[in-house]
Amino acid sequence: MNSTAYSGAVRDAADGTRQLSDKVLQSAHDAVDTTRDYANDALDNADRKVRGMRSRLDPAIDEWTATAQRLARRSLDFASDTGTRAQQSLHRCADATERYVTEQPVKAVLIAAAAGAVLAALAVSAAKKRPQVPRY
Repeated sequence: MNSTAYSGAVRDAADGTRQLSDKVLQSAHDAVDTTRDYANDALDNADRKVRGMRSRLDPAIDEWTATAQRLARRSLDFASDTGTRAQQSLHRCADATERYVTEQPVKAVLIAAAAGAVLAALAVSAAKKRPQVPRY
């Protein structure tokens, strides 16, 4: 084999190797591009599903929030009304007591004295029943 033929064969082998490596490199680029496209499609599908779920959940959350606010408002209104009714009842009792004392002062003083005596007797009785703590 002469050197010209040998160098032609080497050149042909190098060109074939170069072409083969170019094809392998192009196939790798194509595989990367295809994988990227699949990944983008998968992410787009996931994004659509998340947005769909969110669009279904947002109205439910808004409704729950509105219901909680309505219940809180009703509770506050009920507490306010109850407080107002208690105040009115207390004022009616105070007015009735004032009228009774004005109309029957002697009887009112006797009732107050009797109530005071009962309370004093209860206090003394409770103090006597309490165990004595030794003092050192």
